[in-house]
Formats: sequence, structure tokens, C-alpha cells
Amino acid sequence: MDALQWGTAIGLMVLVVAATAVIAHYRRERRRANLLRNLHHNGIRSSHLR
Repeated sequence: MDALQWGTAIGLMVLVVAATAVIAHYRRERRRANLLRNLHHNGIRSSHLR
């Protein structure tokens, strides 16, 4: 493989890793928001969580 193909292959791998990280971050944030919303709707205060 020449330099262009190596660069393209490495660049694609970096993009896949970055996209996976972005998706994981989005899912964690949505999960956190849902948990906080559920805590609020259930009437549980943060002082009760200690």
C-alpha cells in the first residue's frame, strides 16, 4: 500500500473511533437526563440520595 492508502485507512479508523465516542457520550447524557427527570417526577430530593 502506498502512503495515500495508509493515510486514508488510518483516517477512517480515527473517524470511526471518534464517531463511536460521540455516540456513547450522547447516550450517557440522555440516560443522565432521563434519570434526573425521573427522580424529579418521583419527588425524590437530592438530600434523600445521600
